[in-house]
Amino acid sequence: MEQGTNNKVKKTWIQKLQKRWGVSAFQVFIILLVFACTGFSVMFLKRPIVSLFTENGEQPLLFTILYYILILPVYNLLLLFYGFIFGQFKFFWEFEKRFFKRIFRIKDK
Repeated sequence: MEQGTNNKVKKTWIQKLQKRWGVSAFQVFIILLVFACTGFSVMFLKRPIVSLFTENGEQPLLFTILYYILILPVYNLLLLFYGFIFGQFKFFWEFEKRFFKRIFRIKDK
């Protein structure tokens, strides 16, 4: 930890994530790894999907719009899948519930 000028202890970004998510430093690493794996998977899925629906790799505007709308559920499913593989399914299930509550403005009773 670093000392501030006012002798206040500054928290590292890992400590901030630990507090925000309520997990250990090791779990922060695993959670970030899950996000990375999910992002890479979506990135590698795009090229084959584009080649199936377009000619010569050109992306018409309509396809681009549809891709970004449809990739959201795929991303979320991959996030849960990798969360399960890395033993963090509970965290990501709660993460998904909070995410969709924010999107659809669902209020807790």
